[in-house]
Amino acid sequence: MKAKPPFTTFFAAIMRQTGRNLARSWPTQIMTLITVALSVLIFSFFLLIHINMLHAGSRLGEDLRLTAYLDEEIDETMHPRIRERINRFGNIAEIRFVSRQQAMERFADYLGDEQDILADLEPDFLPPAIEVIPQPDLLGLGELEDLAAFLATLPDVNKVQYGQDWLQRFNSFNSLLRVVVLVSAALLILNMVFTTSRTIRLTVAARREEMEILRLLGADRAFTGTPFLAEGLLQGALGSLLGLGTLYLLFQRAAEQIGDSGLLGFFTPVFLPQPVLLIIIGASALLCLLSSLAAINKSLRT
Repeated sequence: MKAKPPFTTFFAAIMRQTGRNLARSWPTQIMTLITVALSVLIFSFFLLIHINMLHAGSRLGEDLRLTAYLDEEIDETMHPRIRERINRFGNIAEIRFVSRQQAMERFADYLGDEQDILADLEPDFLPPAIEVIPQPDLLGLGELEDLAAFLATLPDVNKVQYGQDWLQRFNSFNSLLRVVVLVSAALLILNMVFTTSRTIRLTVAARREEMEILRLLGADRAFTGTPFLAEGLLQGALGSLLGLGTLYLLFQRAAEQIGDSGLLGFFTPVFLPQPVLLIIIGASALLCLLSSLAAINKSLRT
């Protein structure tokens, strides 16, 4: 029985053969690499926007408050009872009672140098209010609507505001963006599978005679097919790295523009987390590897 060569010898031979395959079909390989990179770039771009929208939402959640405007100020002796009633709703971080005088002082601070326009106004100009700050995990629009409806049942509450129209648009945009991410992921998979398998099949067809000669010389199917699997693996890994690298350069440029415009005071853009980057690279390499395997099996059967 013929002894198998050492693994290092087998690996070196596979790498040499893979290098020859890449050199012989470099125009096709470059087009495949660019296609994979663009697919990863498009998917990662929408994923990056979605992650930053969630990040911005979490930052907004830290400052989110519901304001229940009152017809009359509530006596301080009633504050503990009302506070207890609101806390029964659950997920409440803080409750503040704002008098007319406090509301006027806040308004004056907001106006800054222009607060002189309030000189002839009495504190009765502004209504008293109860400010309710929910826990950060209470960010669902339905939960906030339930809390607002509950606050509206409190004594002397005239109106409850929490930016519900803006939150509705924000949640709708996030839902749409989530669908776009899923669709782009599906298109990424289809594109990578089709492009990689097509490239491998063309390479196999161009080297069919050489592969037949290798078989006659005693090369088994693993030796003749493994270089094509290595090609697919490299295309997926290098293509995803190229796409993610391009996205990072665009992200840095966009972050500079946002910083120059002063929007970084609102939130700081974040890049894709390292685990997500590794998952994208690994998934791309695995997809191209499986596509190559399917193309080789189909080509060798015909």
